[in-house]
Amino acid sequence: MKTNINTTIGTGVSRERAPMSSSRKTALVAGLFYLLTFVSIPTLALYGPVHDPNYIVGNGPDTAVIIGGILEIIVALAGISTAVVLYPVVRRQSESAALGLVAARILESGTIFVGVAFLLSIVALRQAGVGANALVTSQALATLYDRIFLLGQSFMPAICDLLLGLMLYQSRLVPRGLSLIGIIGAFPLLAGYFAVLFGLIAQHAPSTALAAVPVAVFEFSLGIYLVVKGFRPSPLTGGI
Repeated sequence: MKTNINTTIGTGVSRERAPMSSSRKTALVAGLFYLLTFVSIPTLALYGPVHDPNYIVGNGPDTAVIIGGILEIIVALAGISTAVVLYPVVRRQSESAALGLVAARILESGTIFVGVAFLLSIVALRQAGVGANALVTSQALATLYDRIFLLGQSFMPAICDLLLGLMLYQSRLVPRGLSLIGIIGAFPLLAGYFAVLFGLIAQHAPSTALAAVPVAVFEFSLGIYLVVKGFRPSPLTGGI
């Protein structure tokens, strides 16, 4: 009887202490990084004042813009991390596409850093008290931010999700329906990008934001799935 009790206890302890597999850790970390990329959502409100043409000659704290810049920097680093963490797995499906994903994420994040630099430059000019002499400069910097935002957070995410969606669809590491959201969702975002580029719609129009919804749904759902479920059983995860 004592032996049976000890065996039962030992079995229970071993189950509780069963180590997490490397592929499960990879999925968990990648999922967390994908969810972290959504911390920049408040920047839509935080950056509101800095887009005022007279912001540089106005009064008030610059804290909101600075916090927005920090959040975007976090997003940029998290974006690169998603591709780097997934690379050992998805490269087994297509090494060239996996490298393309890493490169695209780095380029996307690079544009985010540049955009943040534009807005923080406006803050620096305001804090220096340059006044009306820098009105044109501040407005130009705000316009440059809008342009690079369009490129880095509309065009590049579509490319990233198209590459990742195709690799996930072929490998079946996640449900194919989820992969299809990324593949199909890339095209409305690309269409919205070119529509803004050619002046067919305004950059801040509701239709422009609507074009980004499928990609946002894909990335958020992918993050949740990887955190909760991990990768589906696949030869691609063997030995990782």
